[in-house]
Amino acid sequence: MNYKFHSEARREVISATKHYQNIYTRLGKDFRNEIEETISRILANPKAWHPFKKKYRRCLLKKFPFGIIYKVDENKDICLIFAVMHLHRNPGYWKDRKF
Repeated sequence: MNYKFHSEARREVISATKHYQNIYTRLGKDFRNEIEETISRILANPKAWHPFKKKYRRCLLKKFPFGIIYKVDENKDICLIFAVMHLHRNPGYWKDRKF
């Protein structure tokens, strides 16, 4: 299975990475690594996380307060990543995103 970021989700990853790099360079790298590890977990077992907002699912990062909001298109064998959201901020901001 492949995956694809919504353009806004990609910007969220870049923004959060820069934020953590400004705190400590290694922290930015750790954040990016955890994003990649979380995506790997999703791709290995995409239905492991409970449905979230009906047709979406959310997988939480282990060390950072973020969740990856995604939907699997089984017909196209692709995981669509709609948001990489901070868990303590406006939770529904991503709902109108379309691929």
